[in-house]
Amino acid sequence: MTSSPLTVSRGMAAAVVFLVLVAGAGGTWLVMRRMESPARAPSASASAQVSTAAMAPPGARTPSAAGAPLGDVVVPLTKEGSERVGIVVAAVATDPLADELRLPGTVEPNAYRQVSVTPLVAGRVVHVSVQLGDRVRRGQSVAQVYSPELSEARSKYVSAQSMLDAHDRELQRTQKLVEIGAASRQELERIHAEHAAQLAEVESARSRLKLLGVSDAAAQEASATIDIPAPIDGVVTERLGNAGVNVDPATKLFTIVDLSSVWVVANVYERDLHRVREGARAVIAAQAFPERSFEGRVSYIDPQLSEGSRTAKVRVEVANPRGELRLGMYADVTIAGALGAATIPTIPKSALQNVGSRHVVYLPVQNDPTKFTERDVQVGRVVGDRLEVVSGVKPGDSVVSQGSFYLRAEAERLGLRGAAAGQLQTARVVVTESGFEPAKVSLRAGVPASITFLRTTDKTCATEVVFPTLDIKRALPLNEAITIEFSPKQPGEIAFVCGMNMLKGTVVVE
Repeated sequence: MTSSPLTVSRGMAAAVVFLVLVAGAGGTWLVMRRMESPARAPSASASAQVSTAAMAPPGARTPSAAGAPLGDVVVPLTKEGSERVGIVVAAVATDPLADELRLPGTVEPNAYRQVSVTPLVAGRVVHVSVQLGDRVRRGQSVAQVYSPELSEARSKYVSAQSMLDAHDRELQRTQKLVEIGAASRQELERIHAEHAAQLAEVESARSRLKLLGVSDAAAQEASATIDIPAPIDGVVTERLGNAGVNVDPATKLFTIVDLSSVWVVANVYERDLHRVREGARAVIAAQAFPERSFEGRVSYIDPQLSEGSRTAKVRVEVANPRGELRLGMYADVTIAGALGAATIPTIPKSALQNVGSRHVVYLPVQNDPTKFTERDVQVGRVVGDRLEVVSGVKPGDSVVSQGSFYLRAEAERLGLRGAAAGQLQTARVVVTESGFEPAKVSLRAGVPASITFLRTTDKTCATEVVFPTLDIKRALPLNEAITIEFSPKQPGEIAFVCGMNMLKGTVVVE
């Protein structure tokens, strides 16, 4: 009986040891999980930020931020290769450039000299005296309208005028009778009051006729028809009234435009608005007159931009005394810019090479005819057969004008940039009503990539884009470019879809 307590104590000890071992194993597993979390592979967005300097071969340059200029890289050639290519070097020159904007425009009527002709009375058109395209003078009759309303107003005026004449005669007689004592002052005052009331009625009838377009000289006429006069000199561009049509004061019968001055309306991009000012001189050229030009002035710049095209309307007022510029004509508008003339550095077009989204030129290395420096440049406007250089080189520098294509190919062959240097590869996808365009994007494996999405419509479910395998989900605001960066590691396909998993696209990694 004494051994029973000892047996129980050993069983309890064994249970306690087992529980301690289980708790220790669980704690160790949790600690290991926490230690592993930071060491996991970075997400797709983070992997795009990983430096690729270690991947680049000696002499290659490392990319900076997307779109930023890269550092110079030296491209070596053999002496024989340099001679075989026939490299020609040209200097960075300075050329004068007038600050001008050339824009497409359309001839429109001067809205301040365009009038809609409407009748002042209700009635029926009985005669139209002008045709479409006729030139008219101010005051010229363009139509006649028969109006019972006008006839009634004339009758009231004639009747009121006759009553006023009778009151005038009665007033004169009463005044003479009062002077000789044959009539009382009270009688004279009554007739004065009646005379004033009748005079007011005549003025009311005359005002009514004036509102209907009848002059004082024509007020006594008994006619029920009235002429509709042209309000300005100009050309009839619309004729909506014909004989027999019933009209009222809101009915438009004609449109008359004075074409001695017209507007040429053009659209200027947001980035160029600082170069346009009101009052600037403009030269208008039309295909109908290839040997002539018309001068005008910028009279208005729209303060509101179009959301779709990001342009503002610019209005140029042009004198057109002979009516040569016709409404609806297309015209080339050259506007003198606000920056005036300037001298700018330029290079030959043949010196520029495109490397992805960058522009590069090649400069000879001093004292070594077999080496050339590849340098990023920013270019601006075209000046004849030359290009404006905004940055990268300066006047006095020398660039390769012939043979630059061979140098670009040699840089690629040697792996001095491109995939070997980890250069960022880019793509662009537009979201339209039809879906993702393009729906298939090709990229190279092992090179950081950047895909820009732009949603251009509200009629789509793709208000966000999702890369399920990369754990990326981004909203796509309307007309706002959204860039997603990642690094495709291996060949294959990466799917992307809209937030509702209805529209689909594919990134093909080769």
